[in-house]
Amino acid sequence: MVPKNAVSSSSPLFVVALLLSCSCMISSAARLLEEYPPDPVVPELPHPAVPELPKPELPHPVVPELPKPELPQPAVPELPKHEEPPHPIVPELPKPELPHPAVPELPKPEVPELPKPELPHPAVPELPKPEVPELPKPELPHPVVPELPKPEVPELPKPELPHPVVPELPEHELPPKPESHYPEPEAKP
Repeated sequence: MVPKNAVSSSSPLFVVALLLSCSCMISSAARLLEEYPPDPVVPELPHPAVPELPKPELPHPVVPELPKPELPQPAVPELPKHEEPPHPIVPELPKPELPHPAVPELPKPEVPELPKPELPHPAVPELPKPEVPELPKPELPHPVVPELPKPEVPELPKPELPHPVVPELPEHELPPKPESHYPEPEAKP
């Protein structure tokens, strides 16, 4: 197998060789075309008139109808019926009775009763409730908000803007309305 480096380095060389061979072929073809004179112009000759020949009418051959040969139908011999032998009678065999095996009764194991251990209840001492002294509610004085006088805003005089003068434009005359070939639509009530 060829390593990748060899392939990648040889591909530009291949392209250059291909371009050189193409340019050589084009220049040699151009040189050959310059050496040979152009083909002479052959004048067109008039076509000779071909007389039309009458089509000969061939008579249709009469095909005689041949009688269909009657083929004798072969006689099918009757085959003797094959009688099947009677089915043999299979006697029913008595089912053997198997004795049931005796299952011995096992004595129940005695489980000794374990005494329940009595755990002493831990004595929970009653703790006295702590007395919380009532604190007097402090009365906060309401802050007095002084009324501030409203500032007077001086009224500014409105500037009078001059009205712009709009020049009168001359009215353009519309061309006359062309006559239409369609009937005017009727007004809907």
